[in-house]
Amino acid sequence: MGDSVKLDSIDLGILDQLQQDATRPLEEVARQVGLSQSPCWRRIRRLSDAGLIRRRVALLDAERLGLGVTVFVSIRTDRHDAEWLSRFAEGVRDIPEVVEFYRMSGDVDYLLKVLVADIAEYDRVYKRLIGVAELHDVSSSFAMEQLKYTTALPLPEPTG
Repeated sequence: MGDSVKLDSIDLGILDQLQQDATRPLEEVARQVGLSQSPCWRRIRRLSDAGLIRRRVALLDAERLGLGVTVFVSIRTDRHDAEWLSRFAEGVRDIPEVVEFYRMSGDVDYLLKVLVADIAEYDRVYKRLIGVAELHDVSSSFAMEQLKYTTALPLPEPTG
């Protein structure tokens, strides 16, 4: 969170309401935080302009879409130069089954979260992944059960 953004309890209430359900009518959000619609809308615009609300999306059910296999892929590489990283990052971003992609500290250089229908589909993703750039080690772990999933971020204490 940037230094220039002061969040009071009303701002945090608005953010909480929107991250629970962004389709909630403005009237309901305003009522929940104790404002009328116009001031609530101005705050939402300010929060969006400040980059705190990045976008509003529909969250889809991966299982119902036939994407019931979650794979966490740990990658180690011997290459750490900017050219390699650029090629690798661009190649991974082009693989739609990769839904999260992180550069890590520690023993693993990169961690990917991949959603696929089955092991055969993951094998196709794996072959595409190893064709993107030279990799030292690729290790795949298949999630057995999802115990928690949320897109809601923990909100800080009010600052304003």
